[in-house]
Amino acid sequence: MTDVRALAPTVDAVAGGPEAPADPAAPVEAGRGERAAGLVGVGLVAGGICSQQFGAAVAASLFPRVGALGVVSLRLAVSALVLLLVCRPAVRGYGRADWAVIVGFGAALAGMNTLIYQAIDRIPLGTAVTLEVLGPLALSVVTARGPGRWLWAGLALAGVALLGRGGFGELNAAGAGCALGAGALWAAYILLSARAGSRFPRVDGLAWAMACGALLSLPLGVAGAGGALLDPAALALGGAVALLSSVLPYTLELLSLRRLAPAAFSVLMSLSPAVAALAGYLVLHQGLALAEVAAIALVVAASAGAVRTATSPAPAPAPAPRRRTRPRAGSRSGSRAG
Repeated sequence: MTDVRALAPTVDAVAGGPEAPADPAAPVEAGRGERAAGLVGVGLVAGGICSQQFGAAVAASLFPRVGALGVVSLRLAVSALVLLLVCRPAVRGYGRADWAVIVGFGAALAGMNTLIYQAIDRIPLGTAVTLEVLGPLALSVVTARGPGRWLWAGLALAGVALLGRGGFGELNAAGAGCALGAGALWAAYILLSARAGSRFPRVDGLAWAMACGALLSLPLGVAGAGGALLDPAALALGGAVALLSSVLPYTLELLSLRRLAPAAFSVLMSLSPAVAALAGYLVLHQGLALAEVAAIALVVAASAGAVRTATSPAPAPAPAPRRRTRPRAGSRSGSRAG
């Protein structure tokens, strides 16, 4: 993604040409503007992370009413409805290959949400998100270059070892497995999102994928919750979960990417496990032992480091040595005419 700040006109161009005198205060004002935009971008990312993770905590409080499968159905259905109404994506003009990408994208979206909510129903929210983020982390390590990526992989493995220090049976093996499965589907979601973005304009691909995911998850939600899905309180909480976990975070992230470089955005997103642990503590009253806090910190550090390694620009090639040419006959370097 191109940094829009690199496309801004220079001071000379605005002043009317390279011969125009530059305003000494202009670089200072431009620097302040960039810093202000960066701070706003950081705030937007932080707001999106908090909205998403506290939305997950609200979703967990809805489990006793409609179950984890019912919450997935409500979240995806409301999110799809909002996106389709706002984006109004086109139906015509696409081939089978395009719609195949959408079906895969929607299946990854539905499966990711289903598995992470199954995990949150069994293990603490912070632990579930920490295990889930290993999927994108593995993708970053694979796409990175250089020996540094193995350092981040080692940190992540150390964090997982701390989480399962008493055996994943104590942690609840089913919950840990669901979180890891959600992480694998998250990595698939990232890859399919890129493919959908290359085939569909704006966010049309995401809107259709959300609708597809809602259709795939609805039978499971109806089978698990039945008529409870139509309870007014459940519908209201499900709408709140959709807005907090999908609509609002996506909007804030989209706005933040206009102010931050993608690498900085990705590093900030690595803080999700820590925010999830805080949301679990404040909303669900889930405490964490010191070792679990250290494990989350290791995974956050590994995620941030892997992202930085994967997005750092390749070193510029060394300039080729200049060839020395012989002076032409009748001339010498530095000689005067006459």
